[in-house]
Amino acid sequence: MNAFLRLVAWLLALALVTLPVVAVIQGWVGAERWPLRTLRVVGDLERVDAARLRATVMPYAHRGFFAVRLEDAQAAVAKLPWVESAEVRKQWPDVLIVRVEEHRPFAWWGEDQLLSERGRFFPSADVAVPKGLPRFEGPVSRSSDLVALYNEARALFAPMGIDVQALRLDARGSWSMTLSNGAELLLGRDDARLRLARFARLLPQLQAQDPRTLARADLRYTNGFALTWREADAPGKTIGTPASAVPGVEPNAAPQQANPAGNTARVAHLKTFPMFHFRSTALPT
Repeated sequence: MNAFLRLVAWLLALALVTLPVVAVIQGWVGAERWPLRTLRVVGDLERVDAARLRATVMPYAHRGFFAVRLEDAQAAVAKLPWVESAEVRKQWPDVLIVRVEEHRPFAWWGEDQLLSERGRFFPSADVAVPKGLPRFEGPVSRSSDLVALYNEARALFAPMGIDVQALRLDARGSWSMTLSNGAELLLGRDDARLRLARFARLLPQLQAQDPRTLARADLRYTNGFALTWREADAPGKTIGTPASAVPGVEPNAAPQQANPAGNTARVAHLKTFPMFHFRSTALPT
């Protein structure tokens, strides 16, 4: 009997010690005695709504210094639009610190996602997307490849005042892109970078010989490429460009060929690239 009483007394003493601690930690008592009075936001907020951030954190801060659930508050902040990462911690005696890093959009990905500068995807819903972002399409697992080719292409065309508006990688691994002048480039699956670099070196020469607007360039040939021009820009009924108008270009012995649209196309041989040909056609508008 005496042993039982000692056990009960020991349990009561333990409860008297631990219950207040549990009550404070759980927020049952003490929130008014150890309140969180200061919310400190760390980070440059350009797109995250500061008022919405405060409203998201306050329900957790009301529990007091000891009872605030930092993990729950951090998860709630991380769900806000434009938030890439969040950290919530407390500082004695009454400060709640929220550190926020914003997404910095790099490109559109498909129709409803954005790709950040860190290579992370986030939804475009409920965010004011900056204008002028390029548009990427392709497998998510190949995002780094799209970014790499995009940067290389921009460097190639920048001296001509041309930018890259869109870059695509289809399910078969074939590349294509759209330039800021509206031209569509078909790169194919193999040697996309080599084909692109070769075309970029020749583009100033092609533009010098023909003032019309380039509509499409098919670079998928092993020894050349095919150019399609917008017919509305062509003077009169002329289709194609005499190869002799390009310095360093001489006509090939091959006769003019007909393209699928029924327009004639002149094949030219470039001296600087042995066995390299291009075909020029006009695109109806």
